[in-house]
Amino acid sequence: MPEEKLQIENPKNYSFLAKLFHWGFILLFGYGIFKQIDELEQLADVSLLRFEMIFASAFLILLITRFVYMKKTQTSSLPDTTTKTQRFAAKIVHYGMYICLASIAVSGISIGFLYWLGFNSGIIIEAVISVHEFSFSIIYFLILIHVSAAIYHRFLQDGVWNSMVPFWKEKSRQD
Repeated sequence: MPEEKLQIENPKNYSFLAKLFHWGFILLFGYGIFKQIDELEQLADVSLLRFEMIFASAFLILLITRFVYMKKTQTSSLPDTTTKTQRFAAKIVHYGMYICLASIAVSGISIGFLYWLGFNSGIIIEAVISVHEFSFSIIYFLILIHVSAAIYHRFLQDGVWNSMVPFWKEKSRQD
């Protein structure tokens, strides 16, 4: 196998709902980044505070729903020939992404709740803000690894790319 490319033999494909969750979360997360607040004091606007709390709560509910759906109904599209190390790394990245996204939502809700209670400064809210910011730093790193791995599999032509990505399709042996 050193010189030959792995070709798609038995391509696995994620369900429409799994793909909708995946690509929908990219859009939802992107929107969250785009509309993020710059200063804690912006939460003094009650309508903005309410929107942020509802958005973060909905994001968390959808994330939990996605996690349960994926665990109960979907299997990995990694080929059977994938090493245990690569499988372990893929799990770490995927679980890490879920944990970071949940942490972002929970810490965001906590920041809003603390602000609403009147904790607009001090060690407690600063600690929660630090968790929020750290989670963002880690999620960007994990997304980079995830996208890099997807592109790696695209060039391997092992079916992983085609299982989730609707463009720049790999060619199978039959093509």
